[in-house]
Amino acid sequence: MGVLGELDAPAVRRWCRAGLQQLGRAREEIDALNVYPVPDGDTGTNLFLTLEAGTAEVEALFGRDNAAPGADNHAEPSLPATMRALAHGALMGARGNSGVILSQLLRGIADQIEADYRQAAALGTEHGSGPVLRRALHRAAEEAYAAVARPVEGTMLTVARAAARGCDDVADDLTAVVRGMASAAREALARTPEQLDVLRRAGVVDAGGRGLCVLFDALVSVVTGERQASEPRTHVPVPLRFTPETSCAESPLAPAFEVIYLLDAPDEAIPPLRARLDALGDSLVVVGGEGLWNVHVHVDDAGAAVEAGIEAGRPHRVRITHLAVSGAVPSEAARPPAAAGRAIVAVVHGEGLAALFTEAGARVVEAGPGRAPSTSTLVEAIRATGAREVVLLPNDPDGHAVAAVAAEQAHAYGIRVQVVPTKAAVQGIAALAVHEPGRRFDQDVVGMTSAAGGTRYGALTVATREAWTMAGVCQAGDVLGIIDGDIAVIGQDLAATAKTVLDRMLAGGGELVTLVTGAQVAPGIADDLVLAMRAVRPEVDAVVYDGGQSVYPLLIGVE
Repeated sequence: MGVLGELDAPAVRRWCRAGLQQLGRAREEIDALNVYPVPDGDTGTNLFLTLEAGTAEVEALFGRDNAAPGADNHAEPSLPATMRALAHGALMGARGNSGVILSQLLRGIADQIEADYRQAAALGTEHGSGPVLRRALHRAAEEAYAAVARPVEGTMLTVARAAARGCDDVADDLTAVVRGMASAAREALARTPEQLDVLRRAGVVDAGGRGLCVLFDALVSVVTGERQASEPRTHVPVPLRFTPETSCAESPLAPAFEVIYLLDAPDEAIPPLRARLDALGDSLVVVGGEGLWNVHVHVDDAGAAVEAGIEAGRPHRVRITHLAVSGAVPSEAARPPAAAGRAIVAVVHGEGLAALFTEAGARVVEAGPGRAPSTSTLVEAIRATGAREVVLLPNDPDGHAVAAVAAEQAHAYGIRVQVVPTKAAVQGIAALAVHEPGRRFDQDVVGMTSAAGGTRYGALTVATREAWTMAGVCQAGDVLGIIDGDIAVIGQDLAATAKTVLDRMLAGGGELVTLVTGAQVAPGIADDLVLAMRAVRPEVDAVVYDGGQSVYPLLIGVE
C-alpha cells in the first residue's frame, strides 16, 4: 500500500492491528525493561492488553456499521467515531500504570480530532490530517501529564511530549508529521536514562516509553507503507551492578498493592478523590471524563483506596495485585487451581474445521477474518478445560502474540500452557495427529511443534482489489495462491492455480497432502486436484476435509 495522504477510519483500524502485532513482538523485551515505578516486569503485557481492548472496540464499531439494517456494505465509521471507540475501549480495559496513561493519550487524540472536525463542519472548511494530528498529539501529552498526580521525567510522559514537539517544525503533510513524531520519540527514549536514575543504574530505557515508540512506529508504517528499518537501542552501559530486585531492597517502604478500578462519578468528585488517593500512596493516575474514570494507584491499604472510590461514586471492575510478586493474580480473579490432566485449545475458523478439531479432542475457540479471539477469550477457554496442562494452537501467525499473553495469564490460575506456533489450520491438524496425552508434557509439546513445523502451508483466495504482491500486480477477481504466508501465484482459474501451488509445494518433497475446502468452493475441486497429483506422484498420500472456512476456498498442507 502506498503513502497515505489523509488519516481516516480504516487507517486507524490498520494502526490498531499493526500496533497490536508490533507490541506483541516487543512485549517480552518491554517487560524486561520494566524497572520503574515497580520492577514487576509487566509493562509490555499491560500495554498490549490495553491496546487489545481498544482494538476490539474499533473492530466492533466497524462490524456494527456494516451490519446495520440497510447499511451500505462499503460504509465505514467516521474518523472521530473510530478514535473515540479506540480511546473508550482502552479506558475500559487499561492495565497497569502504563496502560492507564496510554488510554489517556488516546483520549486526548480523540478529543482533539473530534473538536477539529466539529469546527471544520461549522465553518465549512477542510481539515488537513497533518495539522490535526499535530494538535492532537499536543493535547494528548497535556492531558496525560494532567492525569498523573506526580509526573516524573524520563518516563512515557516525556516521550509523549517529545513526540508532540517533534512534529512542530515539519511540513503539514501527514507523512512529515508522523515521521517527525516517531523520530523525536526515539530520541527522547534514548535520553530517559539521563533523566531517571533508576533507569541509568539498571542500564535500560523506560519501558513505557519504549512501548509508545512501538505504537508510533506502527503508525508510520501505516501512513508511509514502510517498515521500520532498525530497532532503537534499549540498553545502555551500566556503571553499577544492578538488578530489578535491588530497587525493591532500596525502597523497603514501597507500597504493597496496585489498585485499579473503573469509577462512575461526576467530574466534581475527582479532585477530592485525587487528593485522598495521593495521600494514601503513589503512582496515582486518574483518567477519563464524562462520568467514567479509570483509577490507578499503588498503596499499602488497598481497602482504603477502594473506599475512597466508593465515597466518590461507584467503583467496579476492581483489580488488586500484590506488587511483591510479578504476575500475581488480581483478587477479583482468584480461583481454585486447575484439575489434573492435559487438554488442547485450538483457534479455528469454519464449521467443518471446528467439528474436525473437536472430534480430535480439542476445545475450539472460533475465529474468522478480522475476528481474532481476545486474550480474555483464550484464557476463559483454557480455564474451561479444567486441565492443569494445556497446549494452545493459534493456527494463525497474527494470533501468536495474543496466545503468548493468554498463556502467561493462565499461569496465574495454576495452569501450565505451552503455545505451539501453528500458522495455519493445516499445521494444527498435523500437530493434533501426533498428540499423545500419555507422554510427558514437554515431550508432547516438542512432538506437536515438530509436526507443525514440518508442514508447509498454502491457501487460495480471491483478490478484492488491485494491489502489488510478491508475485506481481493483481486485479480484483484474480485468484491468489499463497505459500508459507506469501502470495506466490496469480491466476484466473481456481483449479489451475491450486494445481500450480500444490506442484510448487511438493517440489521440495512430501509424503502427505491435506486439502481443506472452504464454504464457497465448487464441489469436486479437491478430488480433481488429488487425482492430478496422484497421476505424477503416486507415492504421496492425500486427505480431504470440508472446512467451511470463508475467504480461503482451499487450504493446503504438505508434510
